[in-house]
Amino acid sequence: MKPVFLCGFMGCGKSTAGKLLAKKLGCGFTDMDDYIVEKQGMSIPQMFAEKGEEFFRTAETEAVKELASAKGVIACGGGAMLKKINSEIANENGVVVYIDIDFESCYERIKDCTNRPIVANNTREQLEAIYDGRVPVYREHSALSVDGNGTPQEIAERIASLL
Repeated sequence: MKPVFLCGFMGCGKSTAGKLLAKKLGCGFTDMDDYIVEKQGMSIPQMFAEKGEEFFRTAETEAVKELASAKGVIACGGGAMLKKINSEIANENGVVVYIDIDFESCYERIKDCTNRPIVANNTREQLEAIYDGRVPVYREHSALSVDGNGTPQEIAERIASLL
């Protein structure tokens, strides 16, 4: 089985639905942010504060390269598939699935999260502008798109049926 890279805005359900999808497909699951944290030995807020966002984005590219040979479901960070090189590597070695959900739903899930530097450092309006800028890129860089409304189980079922 080729890897399945789940992409979409923060809070769209990549990790939650991804775990259920991996179980359904009988394969492994990797949360890319957790993978990077473990590899770098520091939290994402620490990376942003001490080394900068660009350091983290480079770490994401390295993670995509490394995970491209993995079998299973990979929940990408919200920014991972924005870089063309990352989406090219992911699509050449697996399939990228965009979980498409409205901003309001994502915002309700992430608004109080302290482990997301982009959430912590931006207002609701700024986050919505980031969302609006990212959606067309997610669509362009994904092979498949799935409706992200509903329960995580329903999202996992939709993705499985597309695959």
